[in-house]
Formats: sequence, structure tokens, C-alpha cells
Amino acid sequence: MKLVYFAWLRERVGKAGEQVSPPPTVTTVGGLLEWLRGQGGNYAEALKDLSAVRVAVNQEYAGHEAKIGPGDEVALFPPVTGG
Repeated sequence: MKLVYFAWLRERVGKAGEQVSPPPTVTTVGGLLEWLRGQGGNYAEALKDLSAVRVAVNQEYAGHEAKIGPGDEVALFPPVTGG
């Protein structure tokens, strides 16, 4: 699974993206976020407030209940503001 981080999430995690292999029990966006937060360090800091994190799966907005799989691209970014 490919993860991509944007804006302050990229700064806090310390990288723009990475390949991860979460356990087979991680099948939803919410499960992935909890698993990442459980990795500690920069992940725990970046994901401490999940209400401030938006997610896209394969370039489409997704909620925490959205299903994910090994071949997906998951992007994490802060809420988008308009002008």
C-alpha cells in the first residue's frame, strides 16, 4: 500500500510518502489510521487528532469506514479550505 502525506502531515511524519504493509486485519481507513498512530513517534504526533486528518483512497475522498487493500494509494492531508 502506498501512503502519501501532504502539508503539515508530511512535515510531522517526516516524509512525503512510503510503502507500508499493515497487518491483514487492517481493512478500513480508520483501521489504517489507528495502526499508523500505534507505530508511535512521528506517526503518533501527526495523527493524534484524527478529526484534523482527511483521507483519499485512489484519489477519491474517503471516510474512516472506507475499505482499503494492499494495492491502494492512500493520501493523508489536512482539511482543505476554500477562498
